[in-house]
Amino acid sequence: MRVVVIDYNGGNLASAAQAAKKAAALRGLDADVTITRDAEAILNADRLILPGQGAFADCAAGLGPDLRNTLETATAKGTPFLGICVGMQLMSEYGLEHGRTEGLGWISGNIRRMGEAANAGLRLPHMGWNTLDFKPGAHLLTQGLEPGMHGYFVHSYALHDGHEDELVATAQYGNSVPAIVARGNRCGTQFHVEKSQTVGLTIMGNFLRWTS
Repeated sequence: MRVVVIDYNGGNLASAAQAAKKAAALRGLDADVTITRDAEAILNADRLILPGQGAFADCAAGLGPDLRNTLETATAKGTPFLGICVGMQLMSEYGLEHGRTEGLGWISGNIRRMGEAANAGLRLPHMGWNTLDFKPGAHLLTQGLEPGMHGYFVHSYALHDGHEDELVATAQYGNSVPAIVARGNRCGTQFHVEKSQTVGLTIMGNFLRWTS
């Protein structure tokens, strides 16, 4: 299995690659995990992972038009895609961090500051462990998990105005915060899978096995 972690000059690339390698080993999968932005490697990959750390606008700029087009082509032909944190946010229509920036448009909604949490007196960024709420069996990504298990979050912006059919799991922080989204062969987690220990490795392993 060829697993590509997208290199867009962002953070957490090595951590995501290590998590993919460990999850593959735990599942007994023979996986070749590489970090690259090479178009041919991306188009020939069996799985694509886009980690994210930092601001929406900066991460979008790191992709650039060529890498965006390559990802669109690869995922349009069915290659499973996992976005992590800002990588998930980039799947949306647009982001409002440091001005309006267009996203990939793969899921409904936009990314904006978690004003509900701030209004409730909660600290931003939302940082630390939080429980995941989901319907067991609703999606393969959550197979082997139970509602109430924890993911590790670090973010001040979140998906708003998304489509219910694309929402796999939520967390509570001021209000309901989208935690896992999926549409077709494209999925994403707001929390850091690579920092979420057993829960993260379970989700990563499910992704490596996933056929949409």
